[in-house]
Amino acid sequence: MKTVLPGPQRIVCLTEETTEWLYLLGQEARVVGISGYTVRPRRARDEKPKVSAFLNAKIDKILELRPDCVFGFSDLQADIAAALIRAGVQVTVFNQRSVDEIFSMLFQVAAMVGCADEGLARIAAMRQRLDAIRAEVAALEATGKRRPKVFFEEWDEPHISGIRWVSELLGIAGGDDVFPELAVQSLGKHRIIADGMEIVARAPDIVIGSWCGKKFRAEKVAARPGWQNVPAVKNGQLFEIKSADILQPGPAALTDGVEQMHRIVKAWMVAHG
Repeated sequence: MKTVLPGPQRIVCLTEETTEWLYLLGQEARVVGISGYTVRPRRARDEKPKVSAFLNAKIDKILELRPDCVFGFSDLQADIAAALIRAGVQVTVFNQRSVDEIFSMLFQVAAMVGCADEGLARIAAMRQRLDAIRAEVAALEATGKRRPKVFFEEWDEPHISGIRWVSELLGIAGGDDVFPELAVQSLGKHRIIADGMEIVARAPDIVIGSWCGKKFRAEKVAARPGWQNVPAVKNGQLFEIKSADILQPGPAALTDGVEQMHRIVKAWMVAHG
């Protein structure tokens, strides 16, 4: 007879990161509904009903799925959470904004579904890889290579700079965020750079775009008025990282996202540092 692990058995995930994590833990059978924006893992889109966007959800459809727990993310989903709570559903809303907070969320979810040990093992492996990346960067710096200045653009019109976990992962990858003072702001509206010339003034060596699901257009960035002398533009250092890989505060950012940033930064350090 198969042992049923403790914790919620019918989970709706209103954002992608908890879905991806539950699949990685082998607990995909518990997931009964997902966000329509979910792309990781790909098969989740074929297997699970899509019941939410980010700022809104199909409350009736969620209730029809009879969830015993709903996972959400951030104050932006507070209204969805309130509606479900009033309907008698258990709701857990995480608000992770830093790398350490992401790891904390991952452990809490793993513990809730009876997979604390496996969760800890996977978390340890991710932390070990981050330490290895830090060591690679330190070894390059020891040879006299300098860290590049990087502008991470989360949106283009208006310009929005990277959120805290992105800035922290960029630092681990070997780059220095040119807007560190904005990274601590949790809301995108507080990370708006109204005057694009302020970006020019900070002279980023690299620009990484991740336009929240919209395709990054390097040629549009290069053609911005006054940007022709920005080092990143002059040296062709304009790159895209898909938002699903870096703007989801979960496993993707801690693995594929940081790896992509590290490859970009390491190549620059070797060639230009």
